[in-house]
Amino acid sequence: MLKYNAILFDVDGTLIDSAPGILHTLEEVFHTMGVDTTNVNLRRYLGPPLRKSFGEHFSDKAKIEEAAERYRASYREKGSHECAVFPGVPEMLRRLKEAGLVLCTATSKPTRVVTPILEEQGLAEYFDFIGGASMDESRDTKTAVVRYVLAQPMMQGKRVLMVGDRRDDMQGAVNCGLDAAAVLYGYGGREEVAPFAPVFMAADCKELTDWALRPADEPSHS
Repeated sequence: MLKYNAILFDVDGTLIDSAPGILHTLEEVFHTMGVDTTNVNLRRYLGPPLRKSFGEHFSDKAKIEEAAERYRASYREKGSHECAVFPGVPEMLRRLKEAGLVLCTATSKPTRVVTPILEEQGLAEYFDFIGGASMDESRDTKTAVVRYVLAQPMMQGKRVLMVGDRRDDMQGAVNCGLDAAAVLYGYGGREEVAPFAPVFMAADCKELTDWALRPADEPSHS
């Protein structure tokens, strides 16, 4: 028997290298709203919720909402197509699916935004449920998204693992009482995720898949 029979996957930095499109869109929005990003490391915004990132630059809630709306409009048209699947992801999802695991996403991207991206990249078919944020603030944190996915019918009674690359993914798992595995090829890195004590840290997709498909009583090494 496998230790886990369901996996929740983050998307940005875990399944898809979406950095180019996200960074270009952020630069555009900040520029049009008069924010000088010359000394700002925009890469730290790869993964966290939009409102959280824009909140570092705008104190007015209306401005944060305006920035989020501008971002989503531009990203839908251009940025969402500037991405690529990380090496080994399709093979990983196929092996996990063939082994009988339930696969879902748990991403800070709104469901209506991430679904066409996964379809365009040929990954949507592997998922039993595509879980994402809401367009408003009702489901806007990774913790809220994970809880939303865990509440779905196909997740009841499952032994669930969260897989991601950033602290938000690890914190979401902790807050929901889940084990988390970290991928080190994404945007966070070992130093960022280590404080959350992930049960495994994978250098690549094959390493993660081999670990996830090992017998439950086999010792784990990361």
